[in-house]
Amino acid sequence: MATGERMARADDATLVHPDRAWFLRDSVALAPLLLGAVLAYESDEGRVAVRLSEVEAYRGVGVDPGSHAFRGPTARNAVMFGEGGHLYAYFTYGMHTCLNIVADHAGTSGGVLLRGGTIVDGIELARSRRPRSTERDLARGPARLAQALGVPLARNGSDLLAPPFELRVPVEPLPRETGPRTGIAGAGGAVAFPWRFWLPGDAGVSIYRRHPKSH
Repeated sequence: MATGERMARADDATLVHPDRAWFLRDSVALAPLLLGAVLAYESDEGRVAVRLSEVEAYRGVGVDPGSHAFRGPTARNAVMFGEGGHLYAYFTYGMHTCLNIVADHAGTSGGVLLRGGTIVDGIELARSRRPRSTERDLARGPARLAQALGVPLARNGSDLLAPPFELRVPVEPLPRETGPRTGIAGAGGAVAFPWRFWLPGDAGVSIYRRHPKSH
């Protein structure tokens, strides 16, 4: 077992509960390690958990033109500059919440977008939140994933190592594929940033959509 991890429940020896040190690495290194991880959220309605199938890494100031932190800290992206293992939630298109896991040490600005997954616990509750969705599409896409889990924007900044969250990650990295990030305009959507990672053949992986204005 790698340093910075402790075993999860005895009946699930393939996953571990990470400690803070596990997140203190570059976002591009952290992102593929989250594939196959299970993130759970317990709301007043109940518990839902998703197994992550697809993620995207984002670096920070002056480095990654696709990142919210590219131009420096703002009120919106402040959580990205904090310590790894916290939740960065943001609102997009005036209607959707998207969820990210903050990477690296405080003062840096990396994060990993949770792009897609499969509900593995609380599926009836997830269905009630997305009644028109097929089972495959319940968490297939970042906005759908947040909605199915029931995580509100107000949870921005929450510690993922403490209730109402639970995160377990694979003991060993899983086989993955990588490519350009989805729907990013400008240079950040180019093949020079192959920081989208996914589990090949997994039902929770979303459809790749290249932004028409990506470089």
